[in-house]
Amino acid sequence: MSLSWDDEVTSTPAAPASETASAADIAKRVNADDKRIINAKTDVNQLVPFKYKWAWDKYLAGCANHWMPQEVNMQRDIELWKSPNGLSEDERRLVKRNLGFFVTADSLAANNIVLGTYRHITAPECRQYLLRQAFEEAIHTHAYQYIVESLGLDEKEIFNAYNEIPSIRDKDQFLIPFIEVINDPEFKTGTIENDQKLLRSVIVFACLMEGLFFYVGFTQILALGRQNKMTGAAEQYQYILRDESMHCNFGIDLINTIKMENPQLWTAEFREEIKQLFLQAVELEYRYAEDTMPRGVLGLNAPMFKSYLRFIANRRAVQIGLDPLFPNEENPFPWMSEMIDLKKERNFFETRVTEYQTGGALNWD
Repeated sequence: MSLSWDDEVTSTPAAPASETASAADIAKRVNADDKRIINAKTDVNQLVPFKYKWAWDKYLAGCANHWMPQEVNMQRDIELWKSPNGLSEDERRLVKRNLGFFVTADSLAANNIVLGTYRHITAPECRQYLLRQAFEEAIHTHAYQYIVESLGLDEKEIFNAYNEIPSIRDKDQFLIPFIEVINDPEFKTGTIENDQKLLRSVIVFACLMEGLFFYVGFTQILALGRQNKMTGAAEQYQYILRDESMHCNFGIDLINTIKMENPQLWTAEFREEIKQLFLQAVELEYRYAEDTMPRGVLGLNAPMFKSYLRFIANRRAVQIGLDPLFPNEENPFPWMSEMIDLKKERNFFETRVTEYQTGGALNWD
């Protein structure tokens, strides 16, 4: 029977006592002030009330930046790669070494998130972003596979490069211990020692892997794009750079908030250890630069990357509260700073707008 507005409306009976919230239940509701990045006692299933709005904002930005590799046309890259005179041998070496590192790097990053970091972060806003980040790592792995397949490269050679090419293997071997320690099912936070292990792992992945180990490769492929070569691959790398810049910035916010909430972790001894890891990472990435470009190519050479890596290391160190490691270093690639800071509305070879569109906004006409 339909209800007429003229009908007399009777009051709704009160819910049985068993259906009403008790004082004890209300007392268990999450208070934002009680949230912590690690070791919180609050319910991790309750996203709101927000405490770490910066994490939620990054999650929303990541969703708005969604893209898929197949959206990028690789035809020009394929023609260039198959042409005997399309690329020099040094340029081909650079591309294959690049893909050899990246095809497994993002898988390492994803495994570190879903098997380790996510379990130990107790702020649901931050977990929400980590889930988005893990998906983006999958997209990046997909992008590199798409490039490998499009160019018809030897998949076994490229995907196993992290075992066969020393300059790639050494970077991955540097990272793996920091994955394994927090992926151990027996590992639990709650002590200074273990909390420092987690913080150390987050620093290594945010500042040194995503914030340093990716930048020789990014610069090389984007330099190819600037010369109107491998423009499809370069376009995908630019989207990946945009994602990774946000991953790095999220990680730095995470690090600084853990430090703020747990100042007992940020000891002089711990800071010195982190400094040594930074120095080691710079050396490993410089060796990779030497291996990928034994001779000058694209107007670049390995010595130029020494300054660049020191410049980036200084930036990462300062962002997490350390002193610069290499005073007075300048950026030899000012055009890269525009890419990193995501200030340009169009990509450098101006083939399409880099403001990504969500699925509902795409025009299929």
